[in-house]
Amino acid sequence: MVDKLFYLGLGSAFLAKEKVEQELEKLKEKGVISNTDAKELLEKASSKGKEEEKNFKNLIKEQLKEAINELGLATKEDLEKLKKDLSDK
Repeated sequence: MVDKLFYLGLGSAFLAKEKVEQELEKLKEKGVISNTDAKELLEKASSKGKEEEKNFKNLIKEQLKEAINELGLATKEDLEKLKKDLSDK
């Protein structure tokens, strides 16, 4: 389910990027915005998108950690500690 949410967000981001590029192209054709300004705007949008992707991934990780903790599931660290404890005996 998490992967579906991620891909949905990613797909939405690509659609938004395409739409922004189309609108910027229209503005360039009308002479409202220069090529340099359009490139700067796209770079800023891309940078912001990457930052949001990172934030989204971190949010998902935190939510998963919280769910695992609430369910009382063993984590990788728990299993490694258990293995170490058993091998020490």
